[in-house]
Amino acid sequence: MSRLVVVSNRVGPLKDTGRAGGLAVALVDALTQAGGIWFGWSGEISEEGTFGNVRRVGARKVLMATLDMTQADYDAFYVGYANKTLWPVLHYRLDLAVFDRQAEEGYLRVNDRFASRLRPLLNADDTIWVHDYHFLPFAASLRAMEVENPIGFFLHIPFPAPEVLAALPNAAQMVWRMLAYDVIGFQSRRDAANFRRFAVEELGAREAENGDLLLGGRRAVVRAFPIGIDAEGFARQATTPDARRHTRRAEKLLAGRQQIIGVDRIDYSKGLPERFRAFGRLLEDYPENRGRICLMQVAPPSRAELDAYAEIRRELEELTGNINGRFADLDWTPIRYMTRSFTRRALAGLYRASRVALVTPLRDGMNLVAKEYVAAQRAEDPGVVVLSRFAGAAEQMSEALIVNPHSAEEVAANLQAALTMPLDERRDRWQALFDRICENDAASWARAFLAALEKGRAMAPPRPAGAAITHEAVRKER
Repeated sequence: MSRLVVVSNRVGPLKDTGRAGGLAVALVDALTQAGGIWFGWSGEISEEGTFGNVRRVGARKVLMATLDMTQADYDAFYVGYANKTLWPVLHYRLDLAVFDRQAEEGYLRVNDRFASRLRPLLNADDTIWVHDYHFLPFAASLRAMEVENPIGFFLHIPFPAPEVLAALPNAAQMVWRMLAYDVIGFQSRRDAANFRRFAVEELGAREAENGDLLLGGRRAVVRAFPIGIDAEGFARQATTPDARRHTRRAEKLLAGRQQIIGVDRIDYSKGLPERFRAFGRLLEDYPENRGRICLMQVAPPSRAELDAYAEIRRELEELTGNINGRFADLDWTPIRYMTRSFTRRALAGLYRASRVALVTPLRDGMNLVAKEYVAAQRAEDPGVVVLSRFAGAAEQMSEALIVNPHSAEEVAANLQAALTMPLDERRDRWQALFDRICENDAASWARAFLAALEKGRAMAPPRPAGAAITHEAVRKER
């Protein structure tokens, strides 16, 4: 069996620390079964940067290989292009995007440097699986170095409609480089369709009947591979001593009230201000809930160095103060807003103590919180998921109450429906959701993607990655 080489911005952990994110949890089993390399950034800044030694740490059959960055590379690649340009564009927030040529050049430079440092570590029969928006052109860099291994790519965040992506300078070149991958995976059918449409309309690619894209003598498999969780494992987490302790603490504090829970990083894509306003609308439009329900929002900070995130944090603090100041009573605080993080076991316990999960991003690739909440519920008395239509999870979770997160009235009405839903209906909706997330779990996601990569390797190498791609060149390709 060939080795698996995983490339992602951050690497590990291979062991369950209790705080590992969805990407790490989903990849560990595939890596440990096949053996191989997990390659990416060390998280460290140094003068040598990508020219320094590759840090190597072995664990079981897996080598974790990482590189430092220089401060200049970090500022251009990570802070600049990845998080100030690609992140807002891919989340439909052109108003927040910063288009800077030097940042784009730094992004491409770091991709080239990482590819050049990975190249000597590869065996001829390795399968390479690249992850997320940090490494959109990574395969093109490897192909320019005559790497002919099968290379797949999975985007964990949304891929926007062509009309939005077209605002990104050199968008056609970026998508052209992405077509150096053999398999390009997305969280939802909508995202995959957006990518195909851009490739057809802007690059002149041909779409095969099965959805593959044909361009420049190559075939790229483009499909949705919705990521899952270890649903049965997370259900067990909810019964651990730590989870039970958090369930008891929450229920004691609630004193018979019902709890709505939200768990998100502080990020403008998560729709947290809109969520708080919708909760305020619930208290306004359905006054019988006053004194009887609480919203617990867990929102650890992220990307604190970016102005947009500092601003949203200030807005959330103001909204919390306004809503609590308006509606609170001596023995009741409507919103409990916490910026600390919790272990997965603790979260499982908090999910179990909550009657409703409020998962309302303005745009999200998948959103695993919705699936974790379902897995953590008691079968005999489960809660209800209120889920944004703009989360990838909505395609798989039709039994949730699907809402438009921009409409405070609609979210409030569905919260009221969730809070008053009869037990039989809650059980039926939960059972359908639980069965589906168990069937489509993290392991099946990895197997499906790697099987597609083994089957769908492109027919021919692409043109050199460094070649400039202009609209005129694209038209000639047609």
